[in-house]
Order: sequence, then structure tokens, then C-alpha cells
Amino acid sequence: MAKRASQLFIEKEGQDYVIRMTPELQEDIGTVGFVEFSEEDQVEKDGLLANLEASKTVLELPSPLAGKITERHEAVVSQPELLNSVKPEENWIVKLTQVDEAAYEALEDA
Repeated sequence: MAKRASQLFIEKEGQDYVIRMTPELQEDIGTVGFVEFSEEDQVEKDGLLANLEASKTVLELPSPLAGKITERHEAVVSQPELLNSVKPEENWIVKLTQVDEAAYEALEDA
């Protein structure tokens, strides 16, 4: 089951917590034209995951959970429009591990 926070979906897949934009956020910011990931592998709650530039705004994407970034969706650096896709396998941003399960469970159900 997915959770949501800060206009992001968070879904637990095995040991990973996959973070994606919600359709509302995709709509609000418009077509993504640039993505720059944070260099940090450990992220705090509300810490920076990535900077996005889109047709309607520039956005710093905060992490809804503290954890370790195990994977970044590197394809979106060269193809940022993938973040506007409706397909979950194309529009994910990062994957986290070492997340506090209670913090995840406390998030709003999607």
C-alpha cells in the first residue's frame, strides 16, 4: 500500500521505499525539464532529494522520510520528462532503505 506526504507517493517494495511524484504535483509543476539529484546518500526527513526545473516552477524536492538513498533514477537526468509519465516504472525519483517503519506507517494513506 502506498503512502503520501508533501505531494509525493511513497511505496514499500521489499526493503526499498520508492518515492514518486503524485499526479497532482505533476500537474502543478508542469513538464519537467531539468533534474539535479542531491549528492548525499543519507537523507533526513525534509532533506533535499533533488532540484527540479519544470515549465511552471523551480522546486526543491524534500524527502518525506529519513533514510539511505540506495538508488537514484539516473535516466531522468537526461530524460527529465520521464517524471511526467503515468507509468510507475518511469516516474520514480529515488529508492530509500534504513527507513523507520513507524515513520512510514504514520504517513497518510494514498
